[in-house]
Formats: sequence, C-alpha cells, structure tokens
Amino acid sequence: MYRAERTAKHHRGLVRKRAGVTYDQARARGIVEQSIRKEAAAKNRPADLINIALEKVVEAGLELPGFSTFDKMASKIRTEVNASICTGIHDRMSAAQRAGLMRLLEDRDSDGTTLFNRLKKPAKGPTWSHFKNLTKRLEWLDELGDTDVWMDGVAAGKVTDFAGEADASELRDFVPVKRIALVAALTHKARMRVRDDLATMFCKRVATKIKKAKAELEEIRLAEREIVEALIGNYRTVLKHIDEGGPAQEALTKAAAMTAEVRQALEGLDEEASVDEVATRLEGRVSPAVLALVVQAGGFGAVTRTVDGFGGFAKQYEQIEKVSAHHGNFWEVLLYGQIGRDRAVMFDLADNDKLKFTATSEDSRVLDALAHAQRHQAARGEYITAFNEEGKEVDISFATQNWHKAVVDKTRTGQFVRKHFEAMVFTALAEELRTGDVAVVGSEEYADWSEQLLDWEVVQETLGSYLVEVGLAEAGGSAEFDAKFFRRQLEDKLRGAAAAADAGYPENEGLVIDPETGVPSLKAFRADGQRPSAKRLEQEIKARMPERSLMGIVARTAYWVEWWRRFGPPSGNEPKLTDPLGRYVIVTFVKGTNMGPYEAARHIPGVSGHELSYVANKHFSIVLLNEAVADLVSAHARLDISQAWGDGTAVAADGTHMDTYLDNLLSETSVRYGKPGGIAYHHVSDTYIALFTHFIPCGVWEAVYIIEGLLKNTSEVQPTTVHADTQGQSFPVFALAHLLGFDLMPRIRNWKELTFYRPSKQTEYVHIDALFGEPGKNVIDFDLIESQFRHLMRVAVSVREGTISSSTLLKRLRAGSRKNATYAAFREVGRVIRTVQLLRYLSDAPLRRRVTAATNKVESFNRFSQWIGFGNRGVIADNDPIEQEKGMKFNALLTNAVIFHNALDMAEIVRQLLEEGWEIAPEDLAHISPYLTEHINRFGEYSTHELGIQPEAYDPKLDVDFAPLREQDLTAAVLGQAA
Repeated sequence: MYRAERTAKHHRGLVRKRAGVTYDQARARGIVEQSIRKEAAAKNRPADLINIALEKVVEAGLELPGFSTFDKMASKIRTEVNASICTGIHDRMSAAQRAGLMRLLEDRDSDGTTLFNRLKKPAKGPTWSHFKNLTKRLEWLDELGDTDVWMDGVAAGKVTDFAGEADASELRDFVPVKRIALVAALTHKARMRVRDDLATMFCKRVATKIKKAKAELEEIRLAEREIVEALIGNYRTVLKHIDEGGPAQEALTKAAAMTAEVRQALEGLDEEASVDEVATRLEGRVSPAVLALVVQAGGFGAVTRTVDGFGGFAKQYEQIEKVSAHHGNFWEVLLYGQIGRDRAVMFDLADNDKLKFTATSEDSRVLDALAHAQRHQAARGEYITAFNEEGKEVDISFATQNWHKAVVDKTRTGQFVRKHFEAMVFTALAEELRTGDVAVVGSEEYADWSEQLLDWEVVQETLGSYLVEVGLAEAGGSAEFDAKFFRRQLEDKLRGAAAAADAGYPENEGLVIDPETGVPSLKAFRADGQRPSAKRLEQEIKARMPERSLMGIVARTAYWVEWWRRFGPPSGNEPKLTDPLGRYVIVTFVKGTNMGPYEAARHIPGVSGHELSYVANKHFSIVLLNEAVADLVSAHARLDISQAWGDGTAVAADGTHMDTYLDNLLSETSVRYGKPGGIAYHHVSDTYIALFTHFIPCGVWEAVYIIEGLLKNTSEVQPTTVHADTQGQSFPVFALAHLLGFDLMPRIRNWKELTFYRPSKQTEYVHIDALFGEPGKNVIDFDLIESQFRHLMRVAVSVREGTISSSTLLKRLRAGSRKNATYAAFREVGRVIRTVQLLRYLSDAPLRRRVTAATNKVESFNRFSQWIGFGNRGVIADNDPIEQEKGMKFNALLTNAVIFHNALDMAEIVRQLLEEGWEIAPEDLAHISPYLTEHINRFGEYSTHELGIQPEAYDPKLDVDFAPLREQDLTAAVLGQAA
C-alpha cells in the first residue's frame, strides 16, 4: 500500500513505461467490446471470448482492464449476440414449423420417450432393418422444415454450440424464442448427421456385400470340383438326349420321315389348289406335317425336361457363371446375388428426395450411370439399354475390366446386363463417397471438402508467415517462395538425402545390400540391458512409492492443476452444483475407470447413479475434456523429473483395440486385430503423458488421425517429430505432415516392400542404386508438384486454420480416387518425403532405436490406460459414438492424472534418496517409467473423504542435471544426419 497517491501514480507510470503500455481505459473497453461482439457471432464460451479480447488489447499496447471488466462485458455482449441470433432463427421459421418443433417436446414416441429424444438417438449397426429405418428417420426430419433456411447466416460453430446446449439443458428454463432456436439448431445437426449416417451405412453395406461376394468366390474355389463335375454330368446327359439313339434324334428322324411323306403326297399340286384337294391327296388324315412338328417339340421337350431336372436353365447358367467367376477371380458377377433386398433401399436412398449426390469435379460418370440405373429400376428383364435419354451411350469407363466383362454382353450390342450394371453402380458410388469424388448435399462428413478450403487470395495474405512458422521458409529470406522454389526445395531434399545415404553406405554397418541380388537387409539391433544402477534405483523407488487410491489421486491433481474448472453446463455459466469439484472428481473417476455410474454408485457413498449420469452428460463435453487433458499435460511438462524422459519435442501415435457393443456405426471387425470393436488412438509424448486421444472405427486407416491429434493438442507441449507404427504411414500423410512442419518418422517394418523414388530418370547411385529398382523407373513427377503448388498451399493453410480437419481430408485423399488432382499432388510430395525418411531410417541406427523406443512407449501407455479402465471388463457399453469418444477422453484424463501424480511421488523419493547420499544419474531415471501400478488400490469401497482434504502445494523442482541427456540426443541426431 502506498501512503501517498502521488507516489503510487508515479510508480504506475514507470511500470507502464517499462512494459511499453498506455493507460487508456475507454479505448481498451472499446476494443474489448468490439472484439467480443465480433467473435461472439461464432464462439459461445466466455473464456474463449475473454482470451481473444485480451490478445486484442495487448496488441494495441494498452494496459489491461481488470478481469471483472472482461468477465462482465463478455457475459453481457454474449447474451445480446445470442439473443439476436435466436431471434433471427425464430423469425425465419413459419408459425407451423415453430409449432411442429414445440410438439417434439410433448408428443411421445413408441418407446414412451418424447419425439425430441428421437433427434438425439445415434444410428445403430449397419443391418438391413436399421438401414431401412434410418431412411424413414431422414424423411421424418426433412418434414420438420428446411433447417438450412433457419440457420442461414449463423456460424457453424454457433449452430454446434446451440445444438449442444439443447441436448444438455432443461429447455423449459428458456424463454420461448431461445427454446425454439436451440431445438432448431439440434434439428439442423440431426438432419446433417442422419445424412452422414446414411452415407456411412450405405458404404458399409456395400463393403459387406463385396466381402460376402469374395467369400462366396472362395467357397466356390473350394467346391469347384463338385460344381464342375455336376456340370459335366449334366452336359453328358443333355448330349445323350441329343446324340444318335437319344429321344431328340429319334424325334428328328421320325419328323423327317413324316415330312417326306407329305411332300410325296402333295407333289405336283398347284399352289392355288383348294383345301379340299389337299385333304383328298392326304386321304383325310391329320397332316403328317403337323404331326412332325409335334414330334419335334416332343424331342426337344425331352431335352428341356432333362435341364429342368437339373434345376432349370437359370440354375445351370448360374453354376456356369460361378465357375467362370472362380477362373477369373471374378467376384463382381456374384455381387448382385448378395445385394438382395438391399436393392430397393439403395435405390430409395439414391432418390434426390432422400440423399442428393453431387460430383466434386467435372467428372460425373458415376452419377450419370446411377441416373441411368434409376430410370430402369422397374425393369425386370435381364438386359437394359446402354443408351441414355439423349441417345448417347452411357459412359462406364470408370469401371474396372472385370466390371466391363460382367456388364457388357458381346452378343447383345447396345445393352447392359441389368443386375451387374446396378451392382457396379452401387459399388462405384460407395467408393466415390469414400474418396470424396461424390458429396452429399446437406451432410457434414460427406460434404464437398473442396468448398471448405480457403481461397487462394486469402491464403496468399498469410502464406509468408505460415511458411516461416512451419519451417519451410526462413524469416527474412530473399527468395520468393513460389512453385519453382517449392519444387527446387523438394528436389534438393531428395537428392541430398540420397547422396548422403550413398556416401555413408560403406560405413553403414546396419544396412547390407547383396551385390548379386540387390536385396537389402538391416542387421538386428541388440539393445543394451538396463544398467545395474538403474535397476537398483527402480527397485528402491517402487519400494518407497506411497500407497494411493485412484480417487485420492484424481482429487489431489484436481486441487493442484484445477483441471476440474474446465467443466460446466453448456451455457458457459458457472455450475449450480453444491460441490462441483467433488462431483467432477467422482465423475472423472467413474467414467475414466469405465465402471458406469450405476455400478459405481453401489460402491461410492453419498451419490446416486442418476446424479453421476446427469453430470457426465450435461457438464462434460469432448472439447472440455480435451482442455482438461491439456492442463495436466502442461503441468506435467513443468516438472523437472519429466526431463528425464524427454523434452516434449517428439510424440508417438498408435492405437489399441477396445471391445464395444456392435449395435452402432462405429464398431466393426478390425482387419488388424481380428475382432469387433473400435480403436483408442493415443498421441503419447516422449515424457510418457498422452497429449491427445481419439476413438476411431476399426475400418479406418489409423494414419489419417496422426495429424489431427497434433493440431488439436492445445497444451504447452508442441512436438515437431512424430513417430508411429507401420499403420501410421501413407503418401498423403507424409505430404501433409511435411507441409504442416511435422517430421513424420514411423517405425517401418515393411520397408523392403516399399518403393524408393529417384529425383530423375538419369540419377544413379554407386552403392544404394538397387534400393530404387530398375534404372530410369520410379521417378518423382516434379512437374505435377509444381503445377499443383497453389492447391497444396491452400490445403495446408486451410488445415492449419481449421476450416477443414486433417482427418476429413486424409480420408478423402485415397488411392481409389482417380479424379482427384489433389490426391495426385499429395501422393507425389509424399513419395519424396517418404523416400527421404526411408533413407534416413536405413542410414541412422540411433534414429531407428529412438523410433522403436517411442513406439514401445505408446504401447506401454496403451496397457497402462487399459489397466486403469478396468470397469465392465474393458468393454465400452455405450452405443453412441459421441459417448464412446467421451469415454476414451475420460480414460485419458484419469490416466494422465495418475502419471502426473506418480511423477510427483517419484520426484519426492528421489529427493529423499539424494538427502540420504545417493548419487542419481539422469540416465538411470530415464529408464524408469511413471507407469507404476503396484502401489495403487483400484478395488473395494471407494471412500470420498479425500475430496475434502486440500493437499499441500507440490514441488516441481528436482536437483538433478538432465542436460547430459539432451546433449546425447543432440549428438546422436547430428551423427545420424552426417551419416
């Protein structure tokens, strides 16, 4: 306290001068109001609005107003902006539409719940009945009104926030205008989601049918001998009926004799002779000619009856088709038989009144073929015309050679085999939905992703600073970063890596290329065992670890890090719970262990299952869980002991299989793991803590989520090097990682099967040329890269700015996309980067060891997190994909809390040992993982008494010099690059 105000004023002036700020509260408040009002149109959380306003005031060089000023202004302005948006939504609806939405809150569904609850129901598994019911839900939602009109001009983020608030709030607490607006937002999101779900279910149904067709083909292979023998036997029987002495030949002989008799009787008769004269010549008998026809018919009837005895002509053709399918690996001709009753639903789905498809390029061949199939949907014949309404032949050049063979019958010029044409169209449509070549109007996941990219003019404004930020350009560089510069940069990168690998090959003891066969191999690395001193230290630390309960660990970390403050009602207001810290700690414990609220309530005194379920659903969201996880990551990074394990610059990503119930769209059988469920995909820092967690379907290539986890990580730990298992690589992933400034270096087990690419046809190497295959082959198309420079930059900057997610992009950039120029460009850049990384991997033994260690670390995290998530035998019981994702986030939050707490306990033990005279080498600490479990009690009665005990402040410092560890890493990296 100052005794004299004059002195205080003088000192404040000196502080402002030192800080370089000006005191102008009126101007500062004006900036705060302007920035909050602008951002409130797209953002809803007060904390986000306050942070943006803080940045704007700091940028203006003004002294910050008090926090209460920011808080009050954010609350007031947000309320005004939201009220204006809600009024706009309300007024864009008709009275009948508003009344229809309000009836959702009153009318009951068949299961006794309100129709409003139907808006929130997730899609079920991709069965035929669920497929059909989902199309009915789409019809019901569309009947409620055109929500695109209602949400016109409302930011997508705001719609999502309003929908979340409608989902998690008591709507009767709101005034009618806001209540209608929130329900309208939820309806809009439901309409988008049902289109996404239908497109996903369609793709999965087609994939299932293809899988069954291929399985049928395999069964045919196994049963081929029996089918062929049956066909040969059938053919022999038919031949006997036709051959000499058979009924068909006897009938033909008899018919010929009768015909000769008629000709003899009528010989010389004039053509104008009367019927009576003919009858006289034939002596009044039934015409032998007629009898001859009857006899012939009888002969051929014998053949027909024989074929009918084998199951009929259709059955014989089907058997022949199956044998043909086997001999040509021809599963395509078997697909229509698998589609069966899905046909009607698939055609119904493709109707513009249901899902409206649009081509994302000028190539609309598949949609044109779909329209042709729809025009002939009612046809029942085997063939349909190959010409459209304009008389032009339908273009099926998008199809494979096998499909051409199935669809085109050479004996039927100008016609398609109907059933195979339909199966081909459905297959192509599903593939183009997956690759993004076809989009679904009004959907979110299947929207036209190219429309989400920033315009080139917008990208140009920030491109310079972006390139410097991600390390593709140097600050103040004189050369302009254009297409030619980018091309030259990639060429130099590839040539430099190849030249270094070639020059270093004679000294490279790990890589051996057979001089005769050219086959390369890597010598196995034998890791050094744990040092005796490290083993002794680990045993001592484990012996001294204090006994802990999971509930106590969660409670203490909540007090220390205050991660619990991230949670609250969707409105952004303060929670009205009596003890929010206590309730959030218990919910985190219950959901993180996967116990389930009602099971947990049996073991936790003072809480009910309903209360726990309510708080988990209403106060916890995926976004808030991510933020809480980031709080623990940042706190962990400030601990000195974390430096024993890494510096946070590297991260490893990998997935682990999680069992789930099957009645949802996310769960499916994993090719990698061989059983149904989903994948918990973790990004684990080199300091052992999880930066980010996804829950993804088994059928999705894990690599598409590598970048997404890095971009969504908001903690203070921002790694630049990314390790992954073999699953974590593809050309587009390598390309996008490079463009975003990440060094992707996966563990490449199958490196011998991969192609190395040359910078030019003329380039050859002295020692390692065999890696690149045949001379003059496998050459990078740098012309393509240069021509697509602007588009590559648009994609990279758009991903960085968040206008499109990297996972959405990478799902669409698949090898199946024949039309996508973006894929071709990313593939070519990815070939450059992957070849560079392969050469580094083969040339740098310490690098290979670091990659292996990093991927081993994430695998250990997977086991540790599953040990913590012991409830319900590890099975995810919720069928809602959002709740499944939240379950993984809860588990990551609880796991990180345990890691943080273990690190603190370990640091305290190290301090004790140092006081006792132990010499602690940083290398020894580096070998001791914080994934310790022996001292933690998971079971029994879960006491809540620790919730009310505020722990003493923790000590992040540790008197151990970890600098030598970083020097060792740096030396190894330099030596590896030199090699």
